[in-house]
Amino acid sequence: QVQLVESGGGLVQAGGSLSVSCAVSGSTASIKTIGWYRQAPGKQRELVVTISSDTNTNYGDSVKGRFTISRDNAKNTVSLQMNSLKLEDTAVYYCYLKARSRWYDPEADYWGQGTQVTVSS
Repeated sequence: QVQLVESGGGLVQAGGSLSVSCAVSGSTASIKTIGWYRQAPGKQRELVVTISSDTNTNYGDSVKGRFTISRDNAKNTVSLQMNSLKLEDTAVYYCYLKARSRWYDPEADYWGQGTQVTVSS
């Protein structure tokens, strides 16, 4: 069973930096996409950034130039470095994975339980 476990997050002042990480455990025959989404109170879940198996990245417009995704294939982890944080970055950040558990399985979407990031003034 594929599981995503987030770590990091917390409280930071506006303009500060914070990082979150996600560790993938379980069988993953192939990973197509891994990354982060976020959901603020009363809002829909939105894309933060994803990175594909061919290392193409897709950043949400609101975080371009401030957030950076990195992936460690050997450790099966993905991290998100968040700089110049704004009040509107406050949200629960979810790790996301699109992968095949076994080579003959269809691709499936997996989500972590989320980690809270709060930016204060």
